[in-house]
Amino acid sequence: MSKDNNVQLRAYFFIDRMQPQYAAYFGTVTAGDIPVAGMAQLYVEVAPGNEVFRVVDMAVKATEVKPGVQIVEREFGMLEVHSESQEAVREAGRTLLERLGMREEDRIRPKVASVQVITNVSPYQAQLINRSRRGSMLVPGEALFVMEVTPAAYIDIAANEAEKSANVRLIDLRDVGRFGRLFMAGTEAEARTAQLAATAAIEAISGVDK
Repeated sequence: MSKDNNVQLRAYFFIDRMQPQYAAYFGTVTAGDIPVAGMAQLYVEVAPGNEVFRVVDMAVKATEVKPGVQIVEREFGMLEVHSESQEAVREAGRTLLERLGMREEDRIRPKVASVQVITNVSPYQAQLINRSRRGSMLVPGEALFVMEVTPAAYIDIAANEAEKSANVRLIDLRDVGRFGRLFMAGTEAEARTAQLAATAAIEAISGVDK
């Protein structure tokens, strides 16, 4: 099938196994079907934003995957589907790429825009972050790992891979807009391990430079 020149594939990635904190966090923010830890996910971000409706339709009709996210904002649209079957999720992705006339390599290659580890967090900064967080509480004196990536959706795979590798707590995650942001906390050693895992996950994703 010929490529759909009206659609830009901003993000496309597969999460093999949702980690417990990441899955719990996702359940608090999704407006669709709620997944649980251990499930596989597919994320797709497209432009123009309204194209997401067509892409969701393709994905959910291809296999038995369930949609958790269908978001349209000013510039982009994002979808997430999930299933206990990794193969069902992969097949949904293959089907929508085929119908769009695209390959996985047509996605934008993600970039780490900013990464920080803040040690011995002040009680005042912890309070500021806790007022807007959707995950665990940030405790004063902990180390805080903060990452910013673009396109925004890729922050989800960074969060999941960081949780696989380090005993950190998920404080907040924001995956909509031009940049995605991740906040995790723990000891300084744990925060730095999470940083390395999250960065490696982003750098391992191929695509087109934009």
